[in-house]
Amino acid sequence: MGKTLSIVVGGAIAFLGLILLVAWWYEFLFILRGTIPPMLIFGGIIALAAGISELKDTLKSKKE
Repeated sequence: MGKTLSIVVGGAIAFLGLILLVAWWYEFLFILRGTIPPMLIFGGIIALAAGISELKDTLKSKKE
């Protein structure tokens, strides 16, 4: 359950970051608002990659 949850949460955070990047496009020049969406996107991608990697490891160990 935790692996699937990390994939879902990572995807949701990356999607939220993308929405905020579009919504704050003109304010992107401001450093504070300009860094929040990319941090959410990259954090979501890292969480998504970690969840997928952990899921692959689990499936690989079940095959052996």
